[in-house]
Amino acid sequence: MKLKYLFPLIIAMLAFMASCDDEDTVTLLDEIQVSKSFVSLPEAGGSAKITVTAQDSWTAEKVITKKDSVKWLNISSTTGSAGETELTFTAPSAIDGRTAEVLLKSGGKIQRINIMQGLMQISEATVAEAKAAPDGKTLRLSGVVTTIENTIYGNWRLTDDTGEILIYGTLDKKGGEKNFASLGIEVGDEVTIEGPKGTHSGNAQLINVMVVELNKSLIQIDSLVNDSLPIEGGVFTAMLTVKGEGVSIDIPEDAKSWLSIASIESAGDSATVKFQAAPNTGGDRGTTIKFRTVQEGKTYSTETSIFQKGAIVEATIEEFIVAEVGHTQYRLTGAITKIDTKYNNNIHISDFSGETYVYRLDLDGKEYKVGDIVTVVGKRGEHNGHQLVNGVLESVIPVTPISIEDVLTKPDSNTDYYMVTGEITSVVSELIGRLNLKDESGEIYVYGISPGYGASTNEEKNGLLDAKGIKVGDKLTVIATKGSHKGSGQLTNGFYFNHESEE
Repeated sequence: MKLKYLFPLIIAMLAFMASCDDEDTVTLLDEIQVSKSFVSLPEAGGSAKITVTAQDSWTAEKVITKKDSVKWLNISSTTGSAGETELTFTAPSAIDGRTAEVLLKSGGKIQRINIMQGLMQISEATVAEAKAAPDGKTLRLSGVVTTIENTIYGNWRLTDDTGEILIYGTLDKKGGEKNFASLGIEVGDEVTIEGPKGTHSGNAQLINVMVVELNKSLIQIDSLVNDSLPIEGGVFTAMLTVKGEGVSIDIPEDAKSWLSIASIESAGDSATVKFQAAPNTGGDRGTTIKFRTVQEGKTYSTETSIFQKGAIVEATIEEFIVAEVGHTQYRLTGAITKIDTKYNNNIHISDFSGETYVYRLDLDGKEYKVGDIVTVVGKRGEHNGHQLVNGVLESVIPVTPISIEDVLTKPDSNTDYYMVTGEITSVVSELIGRLNLKDESGEIYVYGISPGYGASTNEEKNGLLDAKGIKVGDKLTVIATKGSHKGSGQLTNGFYFNHESEE
């Protein structure tokens, strides 16, 4: 075993031996004394007792650290009065050794009690072994950085010959969080890390690891030119430092139809690779290119991403839902059915074909409300279901809630939309959705209702009442424009918003 692996064991054992020299040793504080200031608990779980002698009332509290909430340690009492009190510390079994500190406070003085359960053991493991290890087990892993997903907390993926694992949080050299950049870790670097194994949504990960050793990759990207390409296509260039034996390039199969290697030029430790991107007739697209080099039979790698702007795809919500998650931009239009109370720019929109969630929409200074017809542009995302992400609000058609009496006073218009709610008094055509609607102010004829905004064909427009079980007596809310027929006002271009059954 390497000497550096023994240091944590040696320190823990010396502390344990010191605590065992004299079980009746008391501290020298007059205000509060303890029979032992070091408490050892069995690794299999169990209890240990000490005696607290205080001149006044006292409190006990666990010291919480970034790495340990100390929920595993139970204290029989966190308060006490003057005199002698027996205090019991209890812990369940531990996978690895662990330590904690308890502060006893009385009379303005603090007595520190050190708790140790078992001896800390760091197990060397492969990625496959780490995935199979129990949660809480402290592991030492070595591998290559394949992707970096968060440069503040340090979320990245480590790969060895047995697989890949997520590293969720990386501490800096002083044990601090949110300082990943200070470590200088890049894709392709070889690292050795230590940290506890955890699981999230069924996937194994190491949490808040410390970096034990860092070996920089023998291939690095120095600079990129034109890594964000226009819709017309063009040349993308990567300048590399290569200290291994040559350079090889991997373009993913799904990108080979539009991206190819134009040239490779090498001089000493430098290499320049040019890629040709074809014109883009579809939506936004991108890929990740990997560069490799070999030294003494060992492979080193680094990678970069390339993006090409594409056309915005006009889509129904149904088409958007079945699309793949990716860079393609979609334009959706529909009525707002709900606005999140916590975040005003998180909304639900629906059209005749379905409904989707829009996450953190850039409002671009515009305002809207429930019922308004909006056009949004963004990418297909996925989180607990489909959603539009990185979106921008292009336009808003305001929809005015109004009574039947008031809508009848409005001029005819195919562009001004109103939201009208009333009881269905009769159905003229169930297929087309022609019916009469009545509220406290009056009654109006509705010249057809489609399932939602945007329906254009008869197949898309017809069948709403049967599909939703809407009938006479139900309370219906419709969004429509104001029109007239033979001098009588009516609602036209109407589409469904919601309804309540009379039952």
